[in-house]
Amino acid sequence: MNSIPSKQQIFDALVEKQGLENVKKLQAATVAVCGLGGLGSNIAISLARAGIGKLILIDFDSVDITNLHRQQYKAFQVGMPKPEALSSNLKEIAPYVELETHFVRMTEENTIPLTASADVVIEAFDKADAKAMLVNTILEQNPNQYLVSGSGMAGFKNANIIQTRRVLKNFYVCGDGVSDVNDGIGLVAPRVMACAAHEALTAVRLICGLIPEQGK
Repeated sequence: MNSIPSKQQIFDALVEKQGLENVKKLQAATVAVCGLGGLGSNIAISLARAGIGKLILIDFDSVDITNLHRQQYKAFQVGMPKPEALSSNLKEIAPYVELETHFVRMTEENTIPLTASADVVIEAFDKADAKAMLVNTILEQNPNQYLVSGSGMAGFKNANIIQTRRVLKNFYVCGDGVSDVNDGIGLVAPRVMACAAHEALTAVRLICGLIPEQGK
């Protein structure tokens, strides 16, 4: 009753729900999740459940008790490095996903080496300056790489105003584009998760070729 399903069993279950061609594309893909907080931890779990073959998990922070209300960590993991804690949780959900973890702060110097092998880079930082650094570095140095960013998920407003926008050819932004936790607005799990779902779904659709070229 408690045995872990085989890799083939999980593959067959994914095919039943998502289709063979989509699952093949997802399992061949690598996604870098930059920032493993409220956005990133939820994004990583959604991608693992969808069958992404490899996740690169990057964060310099450790789990804090204030993270537990919206991030995908457990109470006993408080104090653990986020890449280590999230990796453990992901292995319980998707035991055959390949994980590469980096307990490091991303900078202009290490962003490209850390993310170069990814088909999609997902920005999931809390701070505006970190977001700008990652987005600008990818767009300037690796403009052909898919980039998905989050902007605006704070507060208690209707989640229906959270949207996905195509900003440039390979650059997508998810969120309401307005709310900012730095304005004194709090973060609530359902709304953060709604934005995370937009980012994860955008990555899945890009990998599966389900987002048409601009203008089509």
